[in-house]
Amino acid sequence: MENNRSAKSLWGDYLDKHLEDAFVDAPKVEYFCDNEKAANECAKRVQKGEKKTISHSLLGLQLRNERLPKIGDFRIVTDWDGQARCIVRTTAVRLMPMFSIDEKYAQTEAEGDKSLIYWKQTHWEYYKQELAPFNRTPKESMIVVCEEFEKVF
Repeated sequence: MENNRSAKSLWGDYLDKHLEDAFVDAPKVEYFCDNEKAANECAKRVQKGEKKTISHSLLGLQLRNERLPKIGDFRIVTDWDGQARCIVRTTAVRLMPMFSIDEKYAQTEAEGDKSLIYWKQTHWEYYKQELAPFNRTPKESMIVVCEEFEKVF
């Protein structure tokens, strides 16, 4: 967040109205997806309250030494250019094999046409790219970290 003025400003505005969160860890600042068009569309859908989940591969998190999301985590969602759009807070985290993701969950992710088919195709491609540098490939049995969040600001 140090170099992102819009994120600092948005977080400051949030804390002005929510002093109870003054001592929480600084939020992660990031965009969703791996390309400009999708990242900007996701930011809009999060702002509108349509997109309520994000799906990480557990293996990808482990290989990059990133911690699992936890309930109460804050995140500043940006567009592709790093412009802060809104703040979300994690409300639930579930670990599920990819084959068990259902239509209802795909709809909460609110990407593309919101269908399970679209979700599986785009996430399979994303996980392939994510894991390729580690010489790993996605599998239907791989664990997906299903993070649910709510827009708080």
